[in-house]
Amino acid sequence: MSEHAHGPWLTIIGIGDNGLESLTPEAQAVVWQAETLVIGERLDAVIDGASLPGLKRILTWGAGFRETLAQILKLRGTPVTVLATGDPMHFGIGATLRRYVAAEEMVVLPSPSAFSLAAARLGWPLQSVTQISLHGRPLAFLNRHVMPRARILALTSDASTVQAAAVLLAERGFGASVLHVLEHMGSHRERILRMTALEMAETCPAMSDFNTLAIDCAEDGPLLASVPGLPDEAFRHDGQLTKREIRAATLAQLAPFPNALLWDVGAGCGSIAIEWMRAGMGTKAIAIEPKPERVAMIRANAETLGVPDLEIVEGHAPEALTGLKRPDVIFIGGGITGEGLFDTCWAALGVGGLLVANAVTIEGEARLAELRGQYGGELVRIQVSRAAPVGRFCGWKSLMPVTMWTVVKGEAE
Repeated sequence: MSEHAHGPWLTIIGIGDNGLESLTPEAQAVVWQAETLVIGERLDAVIDGASLPGLKRILTWGAGFRETLAQILKLRGTPVTVLATGDPMHFGIGATLRRYVAAEEMVVLPSPSAFSLAAARLGWPLQSVTQISLHGRPLAFLNRHVMPRARILALTSDASTVQAAAVLLAERGFGASVLHVLEHMGSHRERILRMTALEMAETCPAMSDFNTLAIDCAEDGPLLASVPGLPDEAFRHDGQLTKREIRAATLAQLAPFPNALLWDVGAGCGSIAIEWMRAGMGTKAIAIEPKPERVAMIRANAETLGVPDLEIVEGHAPEALTGLKRPDVIFIGGGITGEGLFDTCWAALGVGGLLVANAVTIEGEARLAELRGQYGGELVRIQVSRAAPVGRFCGWKSLMPVTMWTVVKGEAE
């Protein structure tokens, strides 16, 4: 953010595939009045041959985002216009620039987003469709949203993104899903290519790099729901795993909310942090785990379950907690008896912050009872039994009971 107040000097204009013709007279006037025009990589071809005004300079993002951003910020106070595709505030450069430029310094003139255009072409109610970006992002983000009957609209980097998505769907058991590849929407080159994921994975058809991918997921694929309590076998683990029933109860206590950051201390295979992030709403998590082999499992689980942006810190708590971003919520899955662990976590929480700690040992349970006596909160003991074969019959096999302490940090602390 600038230390000095400025009026609007940065205008971000969404442009369609038919180039400057897609702009309103107002937007066209802004382009003509700009002293600097910033053009995205994909728009080079869109405006190729267009009669542009006599600008002082034209910048592109080809030099790299940070380099071009630095040039834009040096021009603060002079008219700069950024051309972007579709709606710049929906997975676009407008949302990115907003991190560096105050809202009162910006004017955004959007065009219909690729999501709106695709929904209109396919007749899909947009409010019932998952909207994601795979443009410059790991394909693993798709994993979180693939489930029976889901409809997904995804921005892509190029044709290779579509091909890779088809392979991923086929490998996940969703090969019968119908893929719609919408190319150059809004221009004379517009085309829709339709194939099943399996057909596309096997045939590798030619398609344009400028496309939006729509996925109509098959009904009979395996379900990994977004609500907490994934099957234990959904995770790679070495036995250090918060079991499904306990995990669901724990996440209910952790209560994910929009844009909240969780510390998962002693993360094991990362199941709590991963399911926290799968709850959506912009939730973020940092998984802290000392053992390298478990760190590798956390990373693999995060990819497979669609949250590759999970931050992983390898190290022993409480030392590894130093310098981490302040959490909104903390989960301590083990080691509550460790010296200094609770004190460090408690100090990191702001007023109103939530801490949940689980214990399975008598010593851990005693420590939680002691902490409850000092800080209050709710103490719950959970016992789960699962049916298992007993000879020719079936009986109950008890899992280790878990004691759960939940506490909110108040003004007094």
